[in-house]
Amino acid sequence: KMYEHFIGDLMGDVRIFPAVIFYVIYVIGVTFFVLIPGTEKGSIGYVILAGALFGLICYATYDLTNLATLKDWPVAMTVIDLVWGTAVTTVTSVIVYFINMNFFGGGS
Repeated sequence: KMYEHFIGDLMGDVRIFPAVIFYVIYVIGVTFFVLIPGTEKGSIGYVILAGALFGLICYATYDLTNLATLKDWPVAMTVIDLVWGTAVTTVTSVIVYFINMNFFGGGS
């Protein structure tokens, strides 16, 4: 809904294939840069920090590039999206970390 509100006139039909490719790459990134090191360290603090940073970097790549290159790209949408990407990646990383540590033996 947020995208429709801010940039509805720019939106086309959703193309599922590129979205699936992005999320496959994104999950690989979270696993490689956040979950594996966090599990090896046994550190929820690492998972929180790395998850937040990874989410911010991924969402910033999209939003700040659009802000820099597209006419009338809304600053408010960029800020909301950066907060969302940071939060959702952090929370998801923590949930997966806890599942791994408690049900699959964690780093042992």
